[in-house]
Amino acid sequence: MSAPNAFFSETILLLGGAVVAAPIFKKLGLGTVLGYLAAGIVIGPVFHGITDGEQILAVAELGVVFLLFIIGLELKPTRLWQMRRDIFGLGTAQVVVTGLALTALAWFSHVLDWRGSIVAGFGLALSSTAFAMQILEGDGDVNTKYGQRSFSMLLFQDLAIVPLLALITVLDGGGKGSSNAPLADFAVAIGAVAAMVVMGRYLLTPLFQIIARTGAREAMIAAALFVVMGSASLMQLAGLSMAMGAFLSGVMLAESSYRHELEADIEPFRGVLLAIFFIAVGLSLQLDVLADNALFVIVAVPIIMAVKAIVIYGLCRISGSPHDDAIRIAFLLPQGGEFGFVLFTAAATVGLMSASTASLLVAIVTLSMALTPIGAALSKRLLRGDAHEELDEDFEGAGADVLMVGFSRFGQIAAQILLAGGRSVTVIDFSADRIRQASAFGFRIYFGDGARKDVLRSAGIDRAKIVLVCTQKKEITDRVVELVQADYPHTRLYVRSYDRIHSIELRNKGVDYELRETLESGLLFGRRTLEALGVPEVDAYEIGEDIRKRDEARLVLQVSEGLQAGRDMLFSHPVRPEPLVKPKRAADAFDDDPLAGTVDATAEA
Repeated sequence: MSAPNAFFSETILLLGGAVVAAPIFKKLGLGTVLGYLAAGIVIGPVFHGITDGEQILAVAELGVVFLLFIIGLELKPTRLWQMRRDIFGLGTAQVVVTGLALTALAWFSHVLDWRGSIVAGFGLALSSTAFAMQILEGDGDVNTKYGQRSFSMLLFQDLAIVPLLALITVLDGGGKGSSNAPLADFAVAIGAVAAMVVMGRYLLTPLFQIIARTGAREAMIAAALFVVMGSASLMQLAGLSMAMGAFLSGVMLAESSYRHELEADIEPFRGVLLAIFFIAVGLSLQLDVLADNALFVIVAVPIIMAVKAIVIYGLCRISGSPHDDAIRIAFLLPQGGEFGFVLFTAAATVGLMSASTASLLVAIVTLSMALTPIGAALSKRLLRGDAHEELDEDFEGAGADVLMVGFSRFGQIAAQILLAGGRSVTVIDFSADRIRQASAFGFRIYFGDGARKDVLRSAGIDRAKIVLVCTQKKEITDRVVELVQADYPHTRLYVRSYDRIHSIELRNKGVDYELRETLESGLLFGRRTLEALGVPEVDAYEIGEDIRKRDEARLVLQVSEGLQAGRDMLFSHPVRPEPLVKPKRAADAFDDDPLAGTVDATAEA
């Protein structure tokens, strides 16, 4: 078979494996990542359809590169600066403590000498960015607190590859290079990062502005691919990971007006290549190595993953994460990572370990990757669920004319009307699940507690012309209203009320407008029912408007004289059924008796 035909047949096998495996495993609740791994194992080690998994893995690594670029687009430099403590504090602690623990395990196993044990321990301390971020993205948890902490550790691991490669040179006694080689490599890496920051700040946005003026859509896509792959290659030349370069270029473009277009251009490539990457990991699994060392692998893999999980859980708890978040992170990052392949291969090249030992470690890393989706799913059984899940409060870009507190079903409908009317809305909500669901439909919701003054200030209440309080619980609504009235007395308040009594209380507090969530839907429901019973549409509409005005009149009376006054008047003026069948003109009915036919909603939910 000629080379071109082999290329096409292998491509068909890879794509076919993705098409078949992903839906099946997704349907079984096992996740697409595990499906891709299974497809790779079946195509490669089992049926030998593709034998060169390493070469495909090298190409498919672009999927990880594109993934990190898209993550960078969502992470502005200011937000990255806020994460510095987790990146350099928690990240450093995780690599050092986990590396030392696994080094001790490798030494006591008597498989490696002390130098090889150090390389094995710190190589296994690194986790897989591709696997972890794909799981986070699939669950919609990238922006959760535990998702951000996980990403911080992964980001530091990407940075740690430079000193770890330098460590191999030191352990080898310098090898063929000079004693200054590690220091020179570090300087080159710092220079490359600085160059990326400068180019991203002063060159990338003007580049896309020039291309956008031409109106050539395909040139825009080519430019996006050029930026991602070029930045990745620059970092690789400097000894850093390709993913790190793509991530930095994404961060530099996070504040660009072309951010959303770039994300849309890259997303298809990211999805396909990342799927092929996971399949290639399955292709690279060395079943013969696993079979020859079955007992060792069966014991080693769970022990390594358990040690990493315990260390990560402990560090997260010490650094302030609640139990549930620490459990999620511990079960998300216990696997070995792609950089382990690089370290073990480099160590075997300089003689710090044998080639067979390096192959065994690579097989252990691959198997730990395959077990990660299962472990992440099982971790949910250890969650207590007694703590409110929180996201990081990031109000970058907030400050519209309308500030909505609470994205309830009521607020969602109101927001659609405002957006359709061309008005911008800043929405804050305290439910992580609701924010994830809203983001799936394209809404940009900020996480925060609207009953806190600092959150309202960060969300731009000083610039808001109207504050919409659309929270679901009466007590929360009252706290927000009281806070806004006390600290921002000139801000107009439009409030969703819980029931009729709540409406009276809100009017007594002096809000600018209130509305019961059930009023309009109940009136419309009644109208449609009348129409279904044969009442003409015009008559049904007039009846609904008549009821609306009578209800408002009674509400006004109850606000001025109290709830009991309204109730007494209702009993002394019983509802007359005739106007509800053949209503007078709305104005006449209202003038005759503003309280007749009103809805006694004292029992209204």
